[in-house]
Amino acid sequence: MMKRLNYVNTAPQALELLYQQERYFHHQFSSSKTMSITIWELVKLRVSQINQCAFCIDMHSKDALKYGEKAERIFGLNAWRDMPIYSTAEGIALAWAEHLTAGLSVSDEEYQKVLDCFGPQAMTDLTIAINAINSWNRIVKVFKPEVRNYQPK
Repeated sequence: MMKRLNYVNTAPQALELLYQQERYFHHQFSSSKTMSITIWELVKLRVSQINQCAFCIDMHSKDALKYGEKAERIFGLNAWRDMPIYSTAEGIALAWAEHLTAGLSVSDEEYQKVLDCFGPQAMTDLTIAINAINSWNRIVKVFKPEVRNYQPK
């Protein structure tokens, strides 16, 4: 495979905007009563699976483990609907992530379900976080950083 440019070094100011967004989500989901870091990591991992982003799957699997997620739940994420090991809130967040990643229209019923589960602030944060991981996936799939070198901080 052709070696591609280091996008982080090429456009550090542009990437800093994305890093700031990640820091915001980390803060929000660390202090939210309805969302959590582990749900956020599951969402990032599920979106990365859908987008087939190898680097991000590697990264978010490792991050999820760091935050206490069980390996069984990471392995089963691709079939989460058929596995009774995810909470109702996790299922709602994962379904929302899949729906938005597919670019589908949002019905009033789907919207209300997410709003009822998470509330206005967490629903908005989750929606923007789903957009963010889709953006990261697309960037990484272009520049193809080496997979397996990521280590959680």
